[in-house]
This record gives sequence, structure tokens and C-alpha cells, in this order.
Amino acid sequence: MHTSFGQVMPLTLEPDGGNKRASVSEQIGIVKIAINYSRPGVKGREGKIWNTTVAHYGFADQGHGTSYAAPWRAGANENTTMSFSHPVRVEGKDLAAGTYGFFIALGENESTLIFSKVNNSWGSFYYDSTQDALRVPVKNKQLDKSVEWLRYEFADETDSSATIAMSWEKRTIAFRVEADRKALQLASFVSEFRTTRPYYDFISAANWCIRNDYGLEQALAWMDRAIYFRIMGEKNFRDLSTKANVLIKLNRIAEAKKVMEEAIPMGTMTDIHFYARQLINMNQVDDAFKVFKANYDKYPNQYTTSVGMARAWSAKGNYKQALTFAEAALRQAPDEGSKTNAQGMISKLKENKNIN
Repeated sequence: MHTSFGQVMPLTLEPDGGNKRASVSEQIGIVKIAINYSRPGVKGREGKIWNTTVAHYGFADQGHGTSYAAPWRAGANENTTMSFSHPVRVEGKDLAAGTYGFFIALGENESTLIFSKVNNSWGSFYYDSTQDALRVPVKNKQLDKSVEWLRYEFADETDSSATIAMSWEKRTIAFRVEADRKALQLASFVSEFRTTRPYYDFISAANWCIRNDYGLEQALAWMDRAIYFRIMGEKNFRDLSTKANVLIKLNRIAEAKKVMEEAIPMGTMTDIHFYARQLINMNQVDDAFKVFKANYDKYPNQYTTSVGMARAWSAKGNYKQALTFAEAALRQAPDEGSKTNAQGMISKLKENKNIN
């Protein structure tokens, strides 16, 4: 008698051979790196891992599959895979974006990393050298303490690079991955701006360019689109002041001031206060004083504008006049944090110290 069970979901089983499945990921800028692998254990085989059937040296016939010259699978079970969302450099050599089967041709002192275009095989039994995307030689390093379960990890991270290290038993094989972080981010912005976007997306991109001192002319074009574009363009304090900040970064100060003359009437009390503080940081003391004074005249006897006038007079070196406004700010403080801030300014001014 035949019994039909219809479509049956696959049974959930733990990994074969007592190995552990694992994944680890990291980002370098916008580059996403993900490693998926199975973790074999040493299991009492110290000194019997390397250059044995467990992790053979070079390229070997493993007696199974289509490969007669296979490297080590760099893990257990299915392919160890490494995914890169954008192009990277591995030990200084270019590698395109993609998901790769990762193998290692082991040696006693030096090993060769292999990134294969094939990423869906079992182990390295079906390894095909014609599908190699990249081979990179690296030095092996010995460990003082044994690592029981094979692991991959990221270390020595910077804004534009990281080291990927495979460690097992008393050996580590590590390699450096680098990404052209700034160029990739700018290219991503360019791609994403090939459609209708709100003005604040352009502000975010321009602020990234300002922080990184990169792509500033492109940022200026984006801000003009944010302000004037016939679709989604909007003229307001935020995008005008961001355009001014780009111009300042480009050392086009006169143009920046002209843009801010248009922006200031659109700004809130807080907007204008922080713009004036920015002018002080740029050592534009006279211009900052004028902006603080205009803000105070428009919003008199407010905590924020009183603080602004205290900063304005302090920047000019008139600590006595600054103290008058700082004491007024203390009386006007809306909360404990503001009171603490005003008290700190008062203490400095009484010692004839600049509060900016």
C-alpha cells in the first residue's frame, strides 16, 4: 500500500560530523563583508591537523568528486563563502563584488588564499582552478594557545580596511581587506540620486562630503538641486545653510555669506544661534556678533539669545558685558541642564576666561 504525504518540509538536523555552522560579518564604509562557514573542532588532534588528511598541504586528490588537485576547504562541510557587496582589495589585489567559495592551499610557512567564482559545492571535492577569481599568497602565523573550534574574525579595523583571520589549533592565516571607502560612497550617492529624492537626502550626502572633505563640487551641485530643482526642490534654512557650509569648505567665504544672508530670515532662533557659533569657530567674530545681536533683537530676553550675546561679547574680549548676559541666561534657564551651562559660563567669565 502506497501512502502519499504530499509536500513534506525537510527535517531539521544538526550539522554533519559534529561541526558547528557559523557566520561573521563586518562593514568597511558601505562595503558589507560576510563569511559563512562550518567550524571543525580539534577534538584531541593537536599536532595532527596540518599537513594531514584533516588539512592537507598544497593541492591533493582527495579520492572524491571531480577534482584531482584540490586545496583545503578552509572549514568543513559545504563551501566556506565570502561575500563582498562592493569591490575590494585583498592584500593589495583587486577583487570584484560577489560571493566566493574560499579555499586555502596550505603550506608550512606560507599559504595561498583562493577565491573561487563557484560557491555552492561540497568542500573542495569539486574545485576547478579555471574558476579562480583571485589567488593571494600570505604568511602563516603560529599561536601560543590552541583554538579548539576553527573561527574567522575581523581585527585591526580602520575606516577603510580590516584584517580577516582564520584561526584553528595553533595556526592563524590572516589577510588584509581594503576598500576605497570614499569613492564607493560617492558613487553610491550618484547612483541613488538618479531618481526623485527629497531635499533632505541631498543634505545628508552633502554633509558626508563636508565631513570627509571629498566630492565637494558634487555636493555643491546636489545642494542646488535640493534648493532649486523643479521636482522636490525646497528652499529653506537647512539646505541653504548646508550649501553655505560646502562653500566654506571650498574656501569660497564671500559666496557662503551671501547664501546665508538669504537663509537667516528663514531660520529659527536656534538655527541662527548655532550659525553664529559656527562663525566664531571660523574666527569671524564681527560677523558672529552681528548675527547674535540680530537674533537677540528678534527674540529678546530668551535663554538662547542671552547665551548668544554672552558668547558674542566674550568673543570680543568684553567679559564684563558678557557676564551680564550670562547672568540673565541663568535666570531664564528652562531646565537644570541649561542652568548648569549658564553657571559654568558665569564662573569662567568671572575669571576673565573666554567661554567660546
